[in-house]
Amino acid sequence: MDRWPAISLIIPVLNETKNINEIIQHIRELDADGAAEIIVVDGDPEGSTINTIKDEGVRTVISEKGRARQMNRGAALATSDILLFLHADTFLPSNAFGLIQAAMNDKSFVGGAFDLGFNTRRRIFKITETYVFLRTRLTKMPFGDQAIFIRHHHFEQLGGYRDIPIMEDVELMKRIRKRGDRIHIIPEKVRTSARRYEQEGIIYTTIRNWMLQLQYALGVSPERLVRWYKS
Repeated sequence: MDRWPAISLIIPVLNETKNINEIIQHIRELDADGAAEIIVVDGDPEGSTINTIKDEGVRTVISEKGRARQMNRGAALATSDILLFLHADTFLPSNAFGLIQAAMNDKSFVGGAFDLGFNTRRRIFKITETYVFLRTRLTKMPFGDQAIFIRHHHFEQLGGYRDIPIMEDVELMKRIRKRGDRIHIIPEKVRTSARRYEQEGIIYTTIRNWMLQLQYALGVSPERLVRWYKS
């Protein structure tokens, strides 16, 4: 009998030709047993990102543009009991797979995520890291750049991500919490790229993100909020 992968990593991409092979190599280095399944879902109809992938063991597929749609498409192809949704510019802790397996061995949890870290030495980003640490502990609602993982069958029961242009990660966590289910926040940091902050301005991007979160919490629709968020 073929061995099924322990974790399926789903990576939604759009114009990530510069990063995709690096993140795949990073995953392979962490996956010493070769048990992880990697699925890259390209939102470009021409497949510009997946066409540059060098690793022949990666599963690739083209989907309609939209992070929620792409992640749902990847989840539909996944063969593992655990789904890990990973951004193409986010690097996992060195012991990530063991930590996820340990968390999921506790049947009281349906999923989880990591703490947020930035792949930069600029000290100003520590403010955002601290804010996210406190917010996540208080609300139990991690965001997508914290590498959300979830049991496959539970994800299917929830109906996957809602087809909305922004805040799909928050919306999923709200449904999980509404059902009374529990998630586990692993106290290890991912290292995500600071490129958006550096391109748009650290202060502007931080305040903009806080305002988007506040407005969404107050009931403003994702369709309205997305006008303030560059894809």
